[in-house]
Amino acid sequence: MTGCLDGVRVLELARFQAGPRGGMLLSDLGAEVIKIEPPGGEETRRHPPMVRGQSVYFSVYNRGKKSLCLDLRSPKGKEVFAALVPKADIVLENFRPGVMAAMGFAYESLQALNPGIILVSVSGFGQYGPYRDRPAFDSLGQAMGGLMALTGQTEGHPIGTASSVVDRYTALHATIGALAALRHRERTGQGQVVDVCLLDSALTMVEIPTSYYLATGAEGGEGGRPPYQAKDGWVVIAAAGRDMAARLMKMVGGPADDTPLAGSSPGAERRAKIEAWCAARTVSQVCTALLEAGIPVAPVRTIPEVANDPHLWQRQMLVKQDDPVAGEMYLPGATVKLSKTPARVGPVPTPGQHTDEVLGRLLGYDRAALDALRKAGAIA
Repeated sequence: MTGCLDGVRVLELARFQAGPRGGMLLSDLGAEVIKIEPPGGEETRRHPPMVRGQSVYFSVYNRGKKSLCLDLRSPKGKEVFAALVPKADIVLENFRPGVMAAMGFAYESLQALNPGIILVSVSGFGQYGPYRDRPAFDSLGQAMGGLMALTGQTEGHPIGTASSVVDRYTALHATIGALAALRHRERTGQGQVVDVCLLDSALTMVEIPTSYYLATGAEGGEGGRPPYQAKDGWVVIAAAGRDMAARLMKMVGGPADDTPLAGSSPGAERRAKIEAWCAARTVSQVCTALLEAGIPVAPVRTIPEVANDPHLWQRQMLVKQDDPVAGEMYLPGATVKLSKTPARVGPVPTPGQHTDEVLGRLLGYDRAALDALRKAGAIA
């Protein structure tokens, strides 16, 4: 079955999460994503957690791609990459700004090889600005973007999220930018640079309180969202509409107040009434009563509970895949559901698994040429 991005080819020079996850999304949508790894494989192949010798981290973000092991530090390796650029639509990279230029592959050089090429650059702080040259990971984006302070507001100290949410937001922005650039090229024939970074993405998570502060000089706009404790667990209540808030207050015996509760502090009196009402009931009782009243509520689940949720399995958000190293792995499914061109979730490649196939098919290299490149250490 064809995907909506069939015919689109991506050369991925990315590691860790924000860049590779963008490549994964493009692959899910049908693009051929050729992951160019150094000989021996990308470093996150050895990143924990591991399952029977296979990195879950690597598998999750690199499924469905083709692996080509190429030494981009060698002259021969650079020649091979330069020959691949005219065959590609997108180059996706997440080096520090300036590294691509130092390798000889700045956008202008790529454009000379392929005028329609789209360069998607994922970085910590962007291709320009005072912080441009700093290294970064997700936690730095959370810290510098204000998310840690906002998340920890109710605790009185900054708190980072358990998962790399800034990386994942950035991957989405990279994907959206790539799709927009493809549409622009379709109309004009011109490629361009897509510049996304962790700090920009982090700001989108605090955009309401930041805009409120700039307009008023006061902090506010979004508060913490602590859950409520029931007899046997925790629940989150999101009475985001005025009617919902009024119904909730009536149910719990609180003050007649229709101020929405989602995204803001309910106030001490309302909070105390909701806490007492929840504490007298089980999670199931709380959820049943509030859902019947049309008030959004959900249990706070553990990872084992999430992993066994039949809703997620029915929507194929969790899938079992045969794996060349671990035997089998459980991986996330496609988050975008398309009725005409369903997304595809491909297998995890081994290092260099597709080197000969890609170079033979795209560049016409025969066995002698491949053997010469391998002998020179340019491919593996």
